[in-house]
Amino acid sequence: MKIDETDKKILELLTINGRMSYVDIGKELGLSRVSIRERVNQLIEKGIIEKFSVVINSEKVGKGVSAFFEVECEPASLVRVAETLANNPSVASCYQMTGPSTLHMHVLVEDFAKLEKFINEELYSLDGITRVESHILLRRFKSRTGLKL
Repeated sequence: MKIDETDKKILELLTINGRMSYVDIGKELGLSRVSIRERVNQLIEKGIIEKFSVVINSEKVGKGVSAFFEVECEPASLVRVAETLANNPSVASCYQMTGPSTLHMHVLVEDFAKLEKFINEELYSLDGITRVESHILLRRFKSRTGLKL
């Protein structure tokens, strides 16, 4: 779907600060608040803006361990395993991928004891999983919260 340069600039500003007012966006772009509101509403209606959300610092709310998992599943079990994992409150994201692993998953937990419990009780207990590989995050260099245009 095509969007014009003004819409791209609106999206860039909202990506930096999702709480930026229509008045402030309008000042930045030389447009009225009403014009910005109409454009944002159109971007929402077209599905270009999926939602507005808050980015929470996981460490500051007690989720100090961040781990990434590559999970291989039997083909017949893929959707059931993925939906079960996606509904787990410790799972921040879960994607079906190409390559050697079927699912790629990001997990946030309080500590290593909780990670071990998640692995043993929530992950290994699922039927249809054939292989699990985990990676513990040591340091984040970049975290993207939205698509850059």
